[in-house]
Amino acid sequence: MEHPAERGRSPRLIVYALPGGWRVLVGRTEADNDRLSLKLARPTDWWFHVRGMPGSHVVLQGPVGEEPDRNTREAAAAIAAHHSKARGGGVVAVTCTRARYVTKPAGAKPGTVQVRKEVVLKVRPAPGEIAPESEADTG
Repeated sequence: MEHPAERGRSPRLIVYALPGGWRVLVGRTEADNDRLSLKLARPTDWWFHVRGMPGSHVVLQGPVGEEPDRNTREAAAAIAAHHSKARGGGVVAVTCTRARYVTKPAGAKPGTVQVRKEVVLKVRPAPGEIAPESEADTG
């Protein structure tokens, strides 16, 4: 259950910069993950989460109308793996889908979502380059 002090608060996100004007937004808490995935992410943004274990929700946003290339998607997936319990692992499976395919089941606890139309990327966990607004209060 969400703590009353968390209600209405803008999520605190970690923001990474990728080449080509892309940025990666990473949730810090379960409540931040919900807000990022369900409220801040645009339907055409890309959403990432390590498969089968706890981790941050990660959203890849870029210039409107542009599609990320495979290297950009893999960089975002590596950041998702880095912000998970798989951080110390070798090659990690990361779910990738459009944000429009991420939904919250009725009554589910914070941070729990359902994902459709996923693609699995296999990447090594890697930190990204922190963007100037790295500790963004987005909202």
